[in-house]
Amino acid sequence: MMTTHIEFPFAPRPPAEAVEHLRRLMADRPMTKVTMPYGGDVWIVHRNQAARQMLSDRRFVREPFRTGEREVPFFVPFPDFLRTTLQFEDPPQHTRLRKLVQKAISPRRVRDMRDSAVAFANELIDGMIARGGVRNLVAEYAVPLPIEMLSSLLGVPSSDREKFERWSSSTLSVAGKSEQEIAADMGELAAYMTDLIAKRRAEPRDDLLSSLAHAHERDETLTDAEILPIAFLLIVGGFDNTANFLTTGVLSLLRSDEQRELFLTDPDALAPTAAEEVLRHGAFMMGGPVGGGGGLVPFVATEDVVIDGQLIAAGEAVSMDPGAANHDPGVVPEPGRFDITRTDNPHLMLSYGMHHCLGAPLARMELQVGMAEIFKRLPQLRLAGEPVVRHDVLTQPMTDLPVTW
Repeated sequence: MMTTHIEFPFAPRPPAEAVEHLRRLMADRPMTKVTMPYGGDVWIVHRNQAARQMLSDRRFVREPFRTGEREVPFFVPFPDFLRTTLQFEDPPQHTRLRKLVQKAISPRRVRDMRDSAVAFANELIDGMIARGGVRNLVAEYAVPLPIEMLSSLLGVPSSDREKFERWSSSTLSVAGKSEQEIAADMGELAAYMTDLIAKRRAEPRDDLLSSLAHAHERDETLTDAEILPIAFLLIVGGFDNTANFLTTGVLSLLRSDEQRELFLTDPDALAPTAAEEVLRHGAFMMGGPVGGGGGLVPFVATEDVVIDGQLIAAGEAVSMDPGAANHDPGVVPEPGRFDITRTDNPHLMLSYGMHHCLGAPLARMELQVGMAEIFKRLPQLRLAGEPVVRHDVLTQPMTDLPVTW
């Protein structure tokens, strides 16, 4: 039976209640108009198929946000520098830049990087074992692993990864750092990357920056001003989000004895499906209440568009709530169940269509390797305290996950 007036966004509640609330919400309507704390109103799409339709429709663009004509409707002030990155471009420029980056982050390159990811993960685990006691899995494992991989992909010396971490944390802060401090960090990052791009133009290597710096050799000229935002986006999204996924994955397995025991039977074989289930449902496994309302970067409708029976008028903003779309009972059987063997997993955590996450192959590989190696080496891994999540940063990262074995 159809219900009405289902609250959205909704306050945090136990995960099972949140899943049930989302089920009633999606039975009631495909989307909800929400007034954000910043940037005004935005339609938030809940249903999985409606979200896919919206994300595939080129009548939804981000240009008004990129140019500054419109403030991004969001829960926190959206960092200005992110509006200069590839995710705010529309076709044809978006298509052109994305094609070049995809060549450099190809599945083949990611496969070639897997052995080095396994080796580095084990170096990090060796260090944790040597130090013993209670270790912070975030600082000692989940963050260093993707930074090392990103450094390798971009061609940045791994010795500079601490600087990358500081710069990235600064750019995503929405509290705690002054505008002057953020500007200083961004200036350092821009100067460093500009210098590195110049070096790769002069002496190319087998890395992403070299590939982008020499794109003109294939009749596709890229300027430094185009390369820099691509590098920024990869630096910020390439380790922060992946580190979050990895900590969430480990914590999800630590919270579920049944699924952890299953995973331990063959971590390498189960890592691919486990990783997808972590992306879909991991936030609901962290042990705390779950709220509703999270959305991807919004779009603006260039004309009236009807999706799943709902009119989105020209000029209105629209986004997608992956938390809802990932728990749509119309496409996910038993969406409230954490099942690391789930093979049909149409989650939208990495978006969809032309805005599907550029680094998805790399993020998936790192998540699979990171989860498999830690549990292979430390099958007795267990929590040694409660995780700490930082809420004053856009991505709300976990900063402390105390573990022992």
